[in-house]
Amino acid sequence: MRIAVASKSGTVVDQHFGHAERFLLYDFNQGNPLAVGEVQVEKYCSYDPDHAFRQPQFQAIIEALAGCKVVVTAMIGEYPRQELEKAGLKHLVAEGSIAAALQAAHDAVCGGGCGGPKRCAKGEFV
Repeated sequence: MRIAVASKSGTVVDQHFGHAERFLLYDFNQGNPLAVGEVQVEKYCSYDPDHAFRQPQFQAIIEALAGCKVVVTAMIGEYPRQELEKAGLKHLVAEGSIAAALQAAHDAVCGGGCGGPKRCAKGEFV
């Protein structure tokens, strides 16, 4: 399963969805995370608390995260979270180590019922 993580430091989940300028990409298979790269994105947030939904920036992020099942961030606004779900991406708010967040993201999607290269509880291969 491919998981995107918003991390400025590269070691912990430490970025708000709207502030992220990159997402680290991991393949999580049989409990083992494998870093597979990163994607650069334009920041979604304009720092104006009343800003309208920025569809072009949001759509570019969705396209950059193609193939991911889950996006992990330190925070996210309610409307962007809903739009991620409409685009078919699950979201997890986490803090701390990326490794722990990857396990939590996997378990949130598969219900912790995966046993390696078998089908998840949700019917997807991992």
